[in-house]
Amino acid sequence: MKLVFEKSELVKGVSIVQKAVSVRTTMNILECILIDASASSIFLTGNDLDLGIQTEVPGEIVEKGRVAIDAKLFSEYVKKLPEGQIVVETTKDDLCIISYGDNSCEIQGMSADEFSYIPEVEKVNRLTISQFQLKELINQTIFSLALNDLNPMMTGELFELMNKELRVIGLDSHRIALRKLRIEDKNDEVYAVIPGKSLKEIAGILSSENDDMVNIYFTEKHALFEFDNTKVVSRLIEGKYFNVNQMFSTDSSTRVKVNRTELIDSIERTMIFIKESDKRPVIFDIADNTMRIFVKSTKGRGMEFLNVEMEGTNLKIGFNPKFLLDALKVIDDEIITLSFVNSKSPCFIKDEEDTYLYLILPVNFTED
Repeated sequence: MKLVFEKSELVKGVSIVQKAVSVRTTMNILECILIDASASSIFLTGNDLDLGIQTEVPGEIVEKGRVAIDAKLFSEYVKKLPEGQIVVETTKDDLCIISYGDNSCEIQGMSADEFSYIPEVEKVNRLTISQFQLKELINQTIFSLALNDLNPMMTGELFELMNKELRVIGLDSHRIALRKLRIEDKNDEVYAVIPGKSLKEIAGILSSENDDMVNIYFTEKHALFEFDNTKVVSRLIEGKYFNVNQMFSTDSSTRVKVNRTELIDSIERTMIFIKESDKRPVIFDIADNTMRIFVKSTKGRGMEFLNVEMEGTNLKIGFNPKFLLDALKVIDDEIITLSFVNSKSPCFIKDEEDTYLYLILPVNFTED
């Protein structure tokens, strides 16, 4: 095999597929990317068996072939090369020779036959949205997922399409994030739980342009994302997702409209007085169209006052400030509405157009 690339194109392709390469594994082949120039185009592939990414890279095929090469070593090396043409060729024993100008290096490759190709996914249940929309849906919900896999469902997001409405939902034991998107030209139904790890990597590849589209196909065990010259296949988390609808109360005894930026700033200032080991809550005291935000710790005391539009009864309630900030920072509206039932029930942040809903559970606190 002998291939000629422009450095920028090769680096771009490697950085895309490297997102699907295993970091910790006992199988050396899973630490590799596959360079496949056995036909008329050059494809790079990474596959950790849960997530597979393949992308086409522009380049000249002088001699066809395939090889698997250590992704970390190959990536770090080509990134440090000067701009210009890079030649990648292999010997019969899969030794990779990377040349630029009069310089070269050698990296021992592995047989392409040992590489696990990404699964073929039947192109059914197609959903087409812009890359910008998908990126936003992921980024505005993925922060709510659990970091461990004690309950696998909490490490994935539900993609549910019904009655021309796509809902993307993520949750852990403390909060729920839900975003909705109207899909007028889609009549099929979709119900799939996609691992958060896969979605995070996909979001990192997607563009932020509304005109760039992505096609998503869902089967019983996999989801296929196709965009630009790249395809991503993720396994799905099997099983029934949580019934979140029953968690969304329509009742509230206290409603508050507040400036989102001012609320974020006030919470962040009070957080300065909380040591990480303390895990003290930030307390909201809502009364007479005023929200008092305060915290007291061994480091000191922080207190803020915000003017709000209030409906209903006075309320005092405590929250983990990080959970509140995670939701507030992904909302675009400048004036938001917080709804409460009582001091032991969740806070709901929801817009009038019903495009998003965030639920955050309160925490117990003592005023000392």
